[in-house]
Amino acid sequence: MKKLLLSSIIVIIGITFIGRLSYLQLFSFSPNQILEDPAIKKVYDYPERGYIYDRNGELLVGNQPAYDVMVIPREVKPLDTLQFCTLLGIDKETFISRMQKAKTYSPRLPSVLVPQLSKEDYAGLQEKMRHFNGFYIQKRSLRYYNTNSAANVLGYISEVNETDLKNNPYYVAGELKGRTGVEKQYEDILRGRKGVKHIQKDRYNRDIGKYKDGKLDTIPEQGKEIHITLAKTLQEYGEQLMHGKRGGIVAIEPSSGEILSMISGPTYDPALLVGRQRSKNYSKLHYDTIARPTWDRSILAEPSPGSPFKTLNALVALQEGVIQPETKFTCYNGFYVGNKKRGCHCGGGVRNMNSGIYKSCNAYFAGTFRKIYSKYQSTDEGMDVWEKHIKSFGLGGYLGTDLPTGRPGRIPSKEYYDKWYGDNRWSSSFIISNSIGQGEVAATPLQLANMTAAIANRGYFYTPHLIKKIGNTNNIDVRFTERHETTIDKAHFEPVIKGMADVYNYGTARWVQIPDIEIAGKTGTVENFTRIDGERVQLTDHSVFVAFAPVDNPKIAIAVYIENGYYGSRYAGHIASLMIEKYIKGEITRKDLETRMLEKTLEHEYAKPLSGEPFKINEYVW
Repeated sequence: MKKLLLSSIIVIIGITFIGRLSYLQLFSFSPNQILEDPAIKKVYDYPERGYIYDRNGELLVGNQPAYDVMVIPREVKPLDTLQFCTLLGIDKETFISRMQKAKTYSPRLPSVLVPQLSKEDYAGLQEKMRHFNGFYIQKRSLRYYNTNSAANVLGYISEVNETDLKNNPYYVAGELKGRTGVEKQYEDILRGRKGVKHIQKDRYNRDIGKYKDGKLDTIPEQGKEIHITLAKTLQEYGEQLMHGKRGGIVAIEPSSGEILSMISGPTYDPALLVGRQRSKNYSKLHYDTIARPTWDRSILAEPSPGSPFKTLNALVALQEGVIQPETKFTCYNGFYVGNKKRGCHCGGGVRNMNSGIYKSCNAYFAGTFRKIYSKYQSTDEGMDVWEKHIKSFGLGGYLGTDLPTGRPGRIPSKEYYDKWYGDNRWSSSFIISNSIGQGEVAATPLQLANMTAAIANRGYFYTPHLIKKIGNTNNIDVRFTERHETTIDKAHFEPVIKGMADVYNYGTARWVQIPDIEIAGKTGTVENFTRIDGERVQLTDHSVFVAFAPVDNPKIAIAVYIENGYYGSRYAGHIASLMIEKYIKGEITRKDLETRMLEKTLEHEYAKPLSGEPFKINEYVW
């Protein structure tokens, strides 16, 4: 009886083991099994990234073939390290470091040893790689640029790092990922989905065929193409005009919020960040702390907006009913704050709204600003009203664009000034510089372009954006098609726009008129300070200009900011007029303006604070 019981137990246990093993072999499968099984090699098939086109269907970014030298650490056999390093073009220390990194990542999984070989390097290595066990060459695609412009917009791709691998299980070591610009913002769309092949190996580590007859394999899905809103020719032309200058240009289509150009100067050729020299080139660009070519001034610089901001104070005053277009103020070549006189370069005299705008009279807008606040019983109440109106134009906060970075600018609040002066211890005279776009207000070139688009539209704007089309569909995020209304009634815009048109007809921009295009604009001259050896030192003023055209049914709104560019119409005004003509006409008739901007640089101004010598500012050298 005991023998029978023991035999039964043995049989039951045997059946149980056999059944469990059969189940695991035939029915149970976990993706981790493949990763853990040394007899199965996983080979990735990387798709091409999606192409990027401009608004007119012109190719901006495509792909070119490249080759990575891969390593599976546990399969590496003893080798002549010196010979192998010579073939790969790397030194022994680099080889040892990368091998250790690959082992740390996984001894069984492939890692990139040498990325992005050229076709010439690949041809020389292909036949020799069979002599080095554990190494193989994997084909992939790198970016190819059909333009040498728009580096700040397009962005770049680079190899994923340890943080990327931890945060997103999709990526594997050696894979490429969008780091900045459009490449980063639309990474999930552009990258596609990689395919994978599972190769069965025998006991001698030789490939013997597909694992499970390829049932677990997947094919790669190519990334989707996208069309962005930039106009390639306009972007390239703007970057030519910015040669030797620092600053930002942003142009927007007012009727849609589509960004036509977004320029930062100085810039660089996006092709510099492709291939094996990418790291070296990036370090050179990134650590240029003087010119800062990788710092996108079009969305990160936050200077005072200067006189273009006067147009908003005029609109607020009209909306609040404290002035009419005919309301007059007298300019005594400036205005007084207490016993202190603030200057004005308009020439003095009696100013109404029209002449106040086209002559850019500081006294007129100081008087207008005071009237806004004097309407209310308390400065706090007046500040709340003013702040609400100004922010309705998209200033003082993030616009919600499809850009992976940016800055909010600054529209100060009563809380801001309470911290500086104390509660109920300040009045409009303390912040009078805000009346002329100086003081504590700050805006990026993108925000100024959007503000100008809102004026061009007579009171509304669409969130500025870069995406126009994904794949074959025009369906984009609904937030880019939603109309944002300002707090200003439509009727109040006409007298302000008339003043801006007269800036070109009679005012500060009359020298940069464009034949057959009616343009409305506003010049701006912004004071510029820095610190040298701990002392606050004034430098040559920044040049700012905003404009839109045509005045009726506008096609383009633009903001130009040029560091150390003297006054508004000198550099920024020239560039804005040329950009408008280029976009609307497709050709340039003001060759005199174009020649001046292509030939003139401001390098001498940028060198002054670094020279260690005394220098003058705002010198008229043309």
